[in-house]
Amino acid sequence: MPQTFRVIFEMDGEEVGVDVPEDRYILAAARDAGLDLPSMCEMGWCTTCAVWIICGRIDQSDSWRYYEADREAGFGLICTGKPLTDLRLRPGATRAMREFRRSKGLPAPRATGL
Repeated sequence: MPQTFRVIFEMDGEEVGVDVPEDRYILAAARDAGLDLPSMCEMGWCTTCAVWIICGRIDQSDSWRYYEADREAGFGLICTGKPLTDLRLRPGATRAMREFRRSKGLPAPRATGL
């Protein structure tokens, strides 16, 4: 039986909690719980699903492009991220993550206009 973690999303002044098994993508579980969160490629490439990780750790091993610098800066990609601990996340980090990557010389998608 996989372990389940509590993921709290800070959205529009509210906190929404979702239980996510350790072997499930955070975005998929959030959608099943009725949350409408942004995404595009769902492969950990485009950064549309980027969140700020307020606390906790995410397994990003399934993400096509995720860097240690992203983790150090507090960004996560929930489309291909699985919880390693209970989490507190703030959606809406797409632009900030892309700007951060550009500042570090890391690939930052431009095709979506953000």
